[in-house]
Amino acid sequence: MYSERALERIRVINKKIGFIENIVRNSGSIINALEDEENSRASILMHLTSIAEQFDKLLHTGELEILSNFEKQDIKGSYELRNFIAHDYEGIDLYIVENVIEGRLPVIKQGIKKILNT
Repeated sequence: MYSERALERIRVINKKIGFIENIVRNSGSIINALEDEENSRASILMHLTSIAEQFDKLLHTGELEILSNFEKQDIKGSYELRNFIAHDYEGIDLYIVENVIEGRLPVIKQGIKKILNT
């Protein structure tokens, strides 16, 4: 079984994905959300950064067993995206962010469901 600390990190990731989904829904589309520089885009990028940091904490605290429910590309990709956001905020490729929201977050969410339902 997983430690409570690891499960809490997974719950934070799940909550952040929910926030991103709400932002997209309220904006009408991913593209609309990302075009809103003042609010929606900034919020989405911050939540994506938080997701990556939770994965990183799991990796560095020896909670590797819980990460077996995720594809390595999702963990690595989320941290690479976090680095792009942190080091070149204005130069971030929004097409990549759109693909992450559309294609990778649902996969991560499925992994979270498996963990939380065990």
